[in-house]
Amino acid sequence: MGISIWQLLIILAIVLVLFGAKRLRNVGSDLGGAIKGFKNAVKEEDKKQDAEEQDKQLEKKEGDNVFDVAAEEKQPAENKDKDKV
Repeated sequence: MGISIWQLLIILAIVLVLFGAKRLRNVGSDLGGAIKGFKNAVKEEDKKQDAEEQDKQLEKKEGDNVFDVAAEEKQPAENKDKDKV
């Protein structure tokens, strides 16, 4: 048992009579402005979080640039030939 289209139209008519079209228009524009402001705030926060993550990744990458190599002793040419035989 949902609300039919006729019941919604009757409710809309009552709201228009009680509040008036001008007041409803103001409420609608205020609500739209509030939603737009909320979306902008969410976008700014996402950008801020992305920038912080990129900074963390750059710091992590800078630490990864260190080489840890074990030095090996070169064998003289004579020993290399003996090893091949």
